[in-house]
Amino acid sequence: MKKFIHQIVFIIGFGFPVESIAQSFVFNVSMKNPASHYFNVEMLCNDMQAGIIDFKIPVWTPGYYQFLNFHENVENLAIQDDKGNVIEYAKNQPNSWRIKTKEKASFRITYDVKTLRSFVATPYLDTLRGYISPPGVFLHIAGHLNKPVQVTISPFPGWDRVATGLDSIEGKQFTYHADNFDILYDSPILIGKLEELRSFKVEDKLHRMIGFKPGEFNRDQLMDDLEKIVKTSAAIIGDIPYKQYTFIPLGPGGGGIEHLNSTSFSFNGEGLSDPKSRIQILHFLAHEYFHHYNVKRIRPIELGPFDYDKGSRTKMLWVSEGLTVYYEYLVLRRAGISTEEDVLNALRANILGYENKPGRHFQSLAQSSYETWSDGPFGRTGDEVNKTISYYQKGPVVGWLLDFAIRNATQNKKSLDDVMRTLYKKYYKQKNRGFTEAEFRLETENIAGKKLNEIFDYVYTTNELNYNKYLNYAGLQVDTTHKVIEGAWLGTNTRLRNDSLIVSSVDYESPAYKAGIKTGNIILSVNGNAQAKLLKSVSVDYEPGARLAISVIQNGRQKAFEIVTGTKSEQGFEITKVSKPDPLQTQIYQSWIGVNQ
Repeated sequence: MKKFIHQIVFIIGFGFPVESIAQSFVFNVSMKNPASHYFNVEMLCNDMQAGIIDFKIPVWTPGYYQFLNFHENVENLAIQDDKGNVIEYAKNQPNSWRIKTKEKASFRITYDVKTLRSFVATPYLDTLRGYISPPGVFLHIAGHLNKPVQVTISPFPGWDRVATGLDSIEGKQFTYHADNFDILYDSPILIGKLEELRSFKVEDKLHRMIGFKPGEFNRDQLMDDLEKIVKTSAAIIGDIPYKQYTFIPLGPGGGGIEHLNSTSFSFNGEGLSDPKSRIQILHFLAHEYFHHYNVKRIRPIELGPFDYDKGSRTKMLWVSEGLTVYYEYLVLRRAGISTEEDVLNALRANILGYENKPGRHFQSLAQSSYETWSDGPFGRTGDEVNKTISYYQKGPVVGWLLDFAIRNATQNKKSLDDVMRTLYKKYYKQKNRGFTEAEFRLETENIAGKKLNEIFDYVYTTNELNYNKYLNYAGLQVDTTHKVIEGAWLGTNTRLRNDSLIVSSVDYESPAYKAGIKTGNIILSVNGNAQAKLLKSVSVDYEPGARLAISVIQNGRQKAFEIVTGTKSEQGFEITKVSKPDPLQTQIYQSWIGVNQ
């Protein structure tokens, strides 16, 4: 890594001579008035062949499986040829602008990108910093995604740093190169007065963290923890595939998105001073980092090359996301950061999140993966939440059972780690592609040395999970008995909003649900009391069998309900160790949990 001449300038990437790059597309991005929330973009296209040319912008960003409709934020688009002539265009698709040329020519396209939301998946600009989520800023030409790209950033005066995973071009400040648009779209860019933390190297690969308003915390401790996370993750797969890696904290907020050699994420380090919050934050960072293996390189075949126009649907997000959740727990434990109790509590929380959703009776894990484009990553909202599940909750649990099934079948000689390494080496390194559902199952069962029909039924059906069968392989047991909760079950949870009592959720098949109360209803009175207080799903204020007269506004009309409260029972899913584990159970548990680490 070469040193930078100007100390106040931070450019992430490896330099190489400009003349060695045959550029097809060049972008210049400025931010003339950050207070307006607009990026100003210039795109130069050289030597385009005559005919129909479609300039397009993605409708989503890989890593966030929702339509974001970036085209709605493109304004003031204008096109000129290399002679300065204005070229007329037509909107042939919502995210596409079409021109027709009679001869070979070069073009200059200018446009502005309106930014509305400070979020990890969307571009954003204000007076403090600029964040470029590339699919929301950079156009491409249909059929030319494989062409090289150059990007120059012109920061607002006083902003002295740029953070990105793109390779920088030697001798050109804030200028970067991507071999193709897939790499460009996978490389977020943060601009502003940023702070860099202490870097570290793992296997001679540089790892940096530079971002916006990270907060007050022990910076050296965080970088020590990240170094352990990187080393532990690399030890699982046995390879580090990038030249360097960049952690890009965006400041307070929510969410994170993985990339080939970077991750951008919302971050407030002040929570690191609290032991419980510290583990949660490090789980989050380990999750985003491990994604550079699992989903960016170990990936379902549908997730690359991407369909930037329609989205890339797959039934295997339970592998890409769910197993990454599972590994975030294992990575922290194997790194010596978390405890056995932390791991078991995290997995129990996933079990509770899944089992407490009635959607487990309606939607399979594969369906939740495929339907996330309409359902959302955590399932549907409102009353429809009762018909969906989240692959973030069921996915790690099924991964856990799968891991123990492999360990038991092979006398603890193999594990889920071997599956991940095989997928990485065979499909990413050798075949340079993703794997199909059939190939994932084939490789998993080959490593286990047996069919795993029941485990894969948990993926494709709504069959109940047999926790004790699989966890017993490691000498663990789960309490699945039902226990009655004290108090009366009504089934509504409420919140106050603008002095109104709003129904925030309704338990499936609860007395309130059966009576017809809906999420979003406004409660006017309970038993004639217009000053009704917050209602919980189960309340000790009433006895089971109590009759409640509830008046609500539903769909703009006042309605009255008489509801008889009931009782609710639930399973605690407490995880404990069996009293007398046999040698194989002990061996599986100790190697899984990292008891000597």
